[in-house]
Amino acid sequence: MDYIVICLAALIGSGLTLFSGFGLGTILVPVFALFFPIEIAIALTAIVHFLNNLFKVALLGRHADWKIVLLFGIPALLAAYAGAKLLVLFTDMPALHEYMLNGKVFSIMPVKLVIAVLMIIFSTLELIPRFSKISFHRKYLPLGGIISGFFGGLSGHQGALRSMFLLKAGLSKEAYIATGVLIAVLIDISRLTVYAVIFKSMGSDLNYGLLVAATLSAFAGAYLGNKLVKKITIGTLHIIVAIMLLAIAVLLGTGII
Repeated sequence: MDYIVICLAALIGSGLTLFSGFGLGTILVPVFALFFPIEIAIALTAIVHFLNNLFKVALLGRHADWKIVLLFGIPALLAAYAGAKLLVLFTDMPALHEYMLNGKVFSIMPVKLVIAVLMIIFSTLELIPRFSKISFHRKYLPLGGIISGFFGGLSGHQGALRSMFLLKAGLSKEAYIATGVLIAVLIDISRLTVYAVIFKSMGSDLNYGLLVAATLSAFAGAYLGNKLVKKITIGTLHIIVAIMLLAIAVLLGTGII
């Protein structure tokens, strides 16, 4: 069941994120969290996200605007490192509270609570139509890189924030997608250097088969998304996924998952 759920989420999420700011990381983190501790879920998602982005670079990288990649991507790379370090710090903190429900003990952990709050915030924003229309002037690109990179390192939420700052950059659709993918690669490289501590703690428990299956599913989603980029609208799907994420965030924050 874990293979089916995670691979399906990777397929759909990758297809979505190819042409929107909302997708793979946002969907895959809570799905992985159903089967793994939240910090491991974020780290595993980062691997799939990184490999999938490299695949997208091969598909679309020639369209990227390198000036914007550097203006946005360098601050994002540095901020992602800081966000990832903060995630590791939260991971080492003890439980804030424990309670019993139906004879079982549940713990509210700082790392889960922080990620749950962020999931609720970003999911709620996705339900607000005006959020998708927010954009910033090109002069704010470095600031956008800092904000997107930091939250990308901390919780994996980077795409929607990145889109808000790239929308006014005067890019064609192909350049917008390719530039965003290259920036995401920089963020992934930065945070994976920190997440290495989490992978080391997993040791032999790291499920390589599941990682490979999820990555291949994400590749398939990117390929299909590239074929459908001119034909699909995803507004309704955004709403459905946002509502599901809100529910998972509540379960995560209360220590139930």
